[in-house]
Amino acid sequence: MRAVATILDRISAGLNRLAIWGAGAAVVVMTFSALYQVVARYIFSSPPIWTEELARYAMVWAGLLGASVAFRAAADPVLFPGGRSVPGGLGIALTLLRAAGVAIFVAPILYYSFFGPLSGYLARTFSRDAEMLGVSMIWFAVAIPIAFSLILLHLLADLATRFANGGKAAETQRD
Repeated sequence: MRAVATILDRISAGLNRLAIWGAGAAVVVMTFSALYQVVARYIFSSPPIWTEELARYAMVWAGLLGASVAFRAAADPVLFPGGRSVPGGLGIALTLLRAAGVAIFVAPILYYSFFGPLSGYLARTFSRDAEMLGVSMIWFAVAIPIAFSLILLHLLADLATRFANGGKAAETQRD
């Protein structure tokens, strides 16, 4: 069990680093797009039509990837902040309760991203284009299943690590 927990945690940590870089890049794109919009509008009186839409979609990517990073770092809002540090059987019960809550929230999002009415959300966005950017909406819609898949992976890594440690929570801050 410890080997599985270690592998899951390493995969989770590696993908988390990619998510941090992706969120940071999205914030940079959002910032420069909005800045370019302001400069073009108020200095050159000729704002491009695509900058606001690009900034909006970059904000979606930054927010969703940032949410997965916050979940891994245990910096997400929780109902019982001290619950992660409770040892023993009660700690395991609280961990499983948290995992159930996350799974209840994440499972329908992932399911309807790929399946459901009219072949799923991603299939419906594939043939639609962003109004001003002229690219497929799939490039923006895919942020949802990516972020929630990362959250699910982080959850599984956290559960495996907790059970491999005999019910004790990880003692160090997770990256």
